Parts: sequence; structure tokens; C-alpha cells
Amino acid sequence: MNRSHNAIQAAVQRTGLSAHVIRIWEKRYGAVEPERTATNRRLYSEADIERLTLLRELTRAGQSIGVVAKLPTGELRRLAAQAHDRPAPRVGPADGKGEAEPSQDAPLALLERCFEAVKSLDAPELEATLRRAELALGGQGMLQQVAAPLAQGIGAFWRTGEITAAHEHFCSAILKAWLARAAGPFNAAATDPGIVVTTPAGQVHELGALLFAALAANLGWRVLYLGPSLPAPEIAGAVRQAGARAVALSLVYPEDDARLEGELVRLRELLPADVPILVGGRACPAYAVACGKIGALQAGSLAEAGEQLEALRKPKAP
Repeated sequence: MNRSHNAIQAAVQRTGLSAHVIRIWEKRYGAVEPERTATNRRLYSEADIERLTLLRELTRAGQSIGVVAKLPTGELRRLAAQAHDRPAPRVGPADGKGEAEPSQDAPLALLERCFEAVKSLDAPELEATLRRAELALGGQGMLQQVAAPLAQGIGAFWRTGEITAAHEHFCSAILKAWLARAAGPFNAAATDPGIVVTTPAGQVHELGALLFAALAANLGWRVLYLGPSLPAPEIAGAVRQAGARAVALSLVYPEDDARLEGELVRLRELLPADVPILVGGRACPAYAVACGKIGALQAGSLAEAGEQLEALRKPKAP
């Protein structure tokens, strides 16, 4: 094969990253955009290899992949040189010799351990790694750097045939249980602002909603989680009964439900005017027009959702 075009196996060898991580960084963060062959195989250019190698060094140095993946390559070189107090590395075939191992508690290492546990169908190991991630990274770090990438990555690997439906269901079941505990009202006070979290009627995937619920609970909201696929009148009724200050909706699947816009419009009509609707999830861009029509706050990431929740908690200026 032409040296300027590397298959995924060559990219793994040269960057020191696993195929799992390369695909997550590509799909979730747009770190690189490899070419495709006629048979849909990825081909990574020398520029892609350099970016991946630099990103690996920076994440090992503690940088957030969600931030650095968006930077131009020149800036990545500068940051890498600054982080290691030496010239930026020249990229070539990696043999793994003389390189320090990443911390066992680094987000990337923890995410890798989660993937390996899923592949092995090892429930105790997956649960132990999630607990370790929470201790090492804190609640917010765990949600944003391990739980959310794990949920998205497992779905992507199932769609490409890299894991079976059994693996995907296994991971989802454990994540749901963990997130449900994290979103529980155990530490909530009656004076904390209330938020109702659910998915609209027809939206059957609930991992995104559970991530949002756990995020809100970690930020001091009193969470009422209603599960997936709830009609607008039921959501509005729960909001009024609970005296909730906001509603959060997760939109993940399907992305082409013609009935969803009507559900969103109906919900907006039934809710008090001062109760905002927050929406997020993989399918959110497909319903951007409908979300705009009801004035919903749209979050492109879990971090952005957290910022919106923090802003809603601040007292309004008189």
C-alpha cells in the first residue's frame, strides 16, 4: 500500500492508539477525516497520522480531547512542544519503546478498560471501572469523558458490526443502572430547582436522557426522571405537579419521525411560559427547525448542556 495512505491497522501501529479510540475520536470529535476506498475501508493520510499522534500526546498530558480535537495541526504541535518542554515530535512508525504508559486513571485508559470489559461481557470489571472513573475524574468528568463516549462508541461499534447486539445490550443495561443511581434524589434538597427529564413520544432510546438526568443531579438539580417515550400532556402534567423549573428532552432515535414536531409544539403550548425546554442528543440536528420553533435550548454536547443548566440556576436580573 502507498505509504501516504494507511489502513486502520497501520494507523494503530504508528500512533499507539487502539482502533476503538481512533474511531471514537473520528466519529465523536471529528479529529480526522480519513478517505474511503470503494469497499468503504478507511485510509489515513500522513497528516491524519500526525494529528492522531499529537492528540494522543496531548490527552496523555491531561488535555481534553473535546477541546484539542478542534484545533489546527500547527496549534497541536505548539501545545505538544509546550506540554513536554521539548520540540514537537516528528511522526513516524511507532514501536512503543521508551514511551511512558498513560496513567491508569486517565480518561482514555479508563474508557479503554470499559470497552475491553464490554467485549469480554465482564460485568464486574465494567462496573468497577465506572466506579474508578467517578473517583478519579469526579462526577462531571466521569459523565463527560467516560460515560458519554462509551454510550456513543458502543452504539457506533454495533452499527459497524464490530460488536454484537448482545454486547450493546449488555453495556446499555449496566450504564442505565449506573446512570439511574447517579440521577437519584438521594442528595437533593426540597429547595433545589426541579427538572423533568424524559424523551418525547416515539423517542425510544433513553441512555441520552439518563446521561442528562445524572448531569443535572450532579449540578444540584432535583431530578424527576420519567423514562422514555412520553406524550406531551403527560410531560406537562408532571412538570406542573412537581413544580419543575425546566424540562430536558433527549432526541436520539429515530431521526425522521414526522410526528415529533407536533409533540414538541404541543408540549410548549401546555407548559408554563417561564419553563424552558432543553433538548440534546444525536438526533437533535435533524429536528433543529422544530426545536427552534418552540424556542428550545439546544445542547450540542453534554458539556454544553451543563453550561445551560448552570445558567438557568442563576438568579434573573431584576
